[in-house]
Amino acid sequence: MLTTGKAILDVANEHSFAVPAFNISDWAMFRGIVEISEETNAPLIVGIHPDEVRHIGREMIAGIIERSHNSSVPIAIHWDHGATYEQVLQAVQYGFTSVMIDASLKPFEENIAITKKVTDSAHVIGVSVEGELGTIGGNDAYAEGGAAEIIYTDPDDAVTFVAQTGVDSLAVAIGTFHGMYPAHLKPELKLDLLKEIKSKVQIPLVLHGGSGNPDDEIREAARIGINKINISTDIKVAYHDKMREVLGSDKKVREPNAIQPACIDAMKVVAAQKIELFGAAGKASLY
Repeated sequence: MLTTGKAILDVANEHSFAVPAFNISDWAMFRGIVEISEETNAPLIVGIHPDEVRHIGREMIAGIIERSHNSSVPIAIHWDHGATYEQVLQAVQYGFTSVMIDASLKPFEENIAITKKVTDSAHVIGVSVEGELGTIGGNDAYAEGGAAEIIYTDPDDAVTFVAQTGVDSLAVAIGTFHGMYPAHLKPELKLDLLKEIKSKVQIPLVLHGGSGNPDDEIREAARIGINKINISTDIKVAYHDKMREVLGSDKKVREPNAIQPACIDAMKVVAAQKIELFGAAGKASLY
């Protein structure tokens, strides 16, 4: 059931839950994420960042598309943190059904202009568009589009941005960081700010960088207005920590079928917890 980000998120918006957008970077991770989504009957957005696309190659995107067509749950394939109009065109050529254009570090008017250009082009061919306003923090070299500190989304600016760009969903900054949350800061979501933004724009809102934020805050955010939550660090840490353990326990192990199953299972445990936390379990039946 390959579909668009808009088709998935509009239902989530109507029924007040959040869809997990799991970033994958190899075939085993992708397979495991689809399996746990099917097991929990949850809609899925497969997030792939341009760096991850360069790693897996265009050929694997074709395999992801084929598997998604044969899934028992709705799946959108999402180009995460596209930086330029040209990158978005590449995503469209590759077969992505959803794209993000992240011009959040640019001046407000320039962010609007770039995002509108992307939206106008993508909508012609039925591809969904996510924009970003405000910037979440970035805590390591892997941070995607983050500033050193959080620049919170202004609700009135959000109204202008959505009206002038026509985006299908909006990533907002309400108190999260890419990567692990800085040790010297207390993780805290500004839920009142989220409520105000949602009351003004009403379209699906997106949360990036939720690693380290308390589960009760994430659960509440999904209930009151966040409809897509990006998950990358948490599942990758689980996957690769288990891989280090497997490889360290037996220096002779080398075959993928002896290494990766335990890694996939460890990742699926984390993914299942996120699916439940976001309120997405069982929601594929709504589509």
